[in-house]
Amino acid sequence: MEISAGGRLEIRVSAADVGKRVSVRRVAEEALAGRKFTDTVGVLTSWDDGVLLITRRDGERVRIEESSLVAGKVVPAAPARRRGPAASYEELARISARAWQPVERESLGRWELRAAAGFTRRANSVLPLGDPGIPLDEALTAVRGWYAARGLPAYLQLATGAEGTQELLCAEVEDRGWIREVTAELWIGALAPVADREAPGVRLSRTADEAWLSRYQRKGVSEIALKVLGSGPSVWFATVPGAEGAAPAAIGRCVVDGRWAGFAAVEVDPARRREGLATTVMAALAQRALDEGASAGWLQVETDNAGARTLYGGMGFAAHHAYHHYRAPGDGASGDSASEGAASEGAASEESGERASEESGERASEESGGRFESSRSS
Repeated sequence: MEISAGGRLEIRVSAADVGKRVSVRRVAEEALAGRKFTDTVGVLTSWDDGVLLITRRDGERVRIEESSLVAGKVVPAAPARRRGPAASYEELARISARAWQPVERESLGRWELRAAAGFTRRANSVLPLGDPGIPLDEALTAVRGWYAARGLPAYLQLATGAEGTQELLCAEVEDRGWIREVTAELWIGALAPVADREAPGVRLSRTADEAWLSRYQRKGVSEIALKVLGSGPSVWFATVPGAEGAAPAAIGRCVVDGRWAGFAAVEVDPARRREGLATTVMAALAQRALDEGASAGWLQVETDNAGARTLYGGMGFAAHHAYHHYRAPGDGASGDSASEGAASEGAASEESGERASEESGERASEESGGRFESSRSS
């Protein structure tokens, strides 16, 4: 969209732009504090019967009446990071999948069906990275049958917010009644600044021993869970010993895979929080990953975990994309994954131990790349 010579805003987006990233301005439903317009940036997922649906970076779908539009344009894909590593969504999806592997998998076209007896949604969900090779409704039916045969609810793991993510598929499965249960973000950052920190007293091991498991959030870990925890190209477990006879003060897990090191299961004894133990664990694991040739790190954090977001932001990490788990309509959540968020599914966000509402900065920065310039009030 361009502003005309007279300074008027124009609508340069149409139903033909479904699937593209757009920025639109509409008349606000309520004029608060003198604000007359609202801007929305995201992927246009449908335009039917005078109504637009736009999926934001965080996966939220925004319904907009065509009659309320005052401006619109197609905008470039979400801007690349100005610092730190660069990566595509598909590269990160594959890297993170290799770091948390199921015990059973099967391909459906370019969809990967994964199962691990219900231990975490990531190991018990479909990862679609292209065309399933059959019509969508047939693919979803096949998915539900595959998981039902294993006594598991059917989940899809879908992403939004980066070039190549799956906003259109999210919209299609939502329209078919699939329920979004969990949203988290995958963050990336350079490894060296993390490894430069002090890491005294951390023990590293190739296996999760009894001490490590005694601090791990999930209790009664099964043999299948141990297989998932131990999966990955080069897996390391970190332990900060606690008092004699007590569980460790802190633990963590890292998987090194080429240039990437994935951090997960960072947990700290509640009585020992605010001592920098999470940072110490991360530093020790990052140092080992650097020794193995990695240069970049990734981790997953819930959108409402303000403490973890602040910690990782201070280490140089930033959000790359959001991912969501959609459950098939009528399928009950499995016991282990029912309460699972990014933190409890092995993401490195335990250490803060504090939950807070999502900060608004993410959305503000998302929309800044597509704002309209005009002398009119907004």
